[in-house]
This record gives sequence, C-alpha cells and structure tokens, in this order.
Amino acid sequence: MKNATDSATTLAGVLQLEYNKARQQSITNEILDIAGGAEALAKAEKM
Repeated sequence: MKNATDSATTLAGVLQLEYNKARQQSITNEILDIAGGAEALAKAEKM
C-alpha cells in the first residue's frame, strides 16, 4: 500500500504542476491580448 500511496502522491503533484502551467499560460495569453488591444487603441487615437 505504501508504493500505491507514494505513486498517487507523485502523480497528484505532477498533475497539479501541469494544471498550474496551463493556467499560467492562459493568464499570460489574456494579458497579452489586453496589452495588444490597449496598444492598438493608443495607435488609433494618435491618427
């Protein structure tokens, strides 16, 4: 049972790390979209 518990704990840690990476990538993409939109608006205002 100890091996199963250790394996499950390791798997949970790996899955949590993958989830966090995917979540961070999603947040980064949203920030880039917002920044890109703000830059486009700033350029449009200068015209």
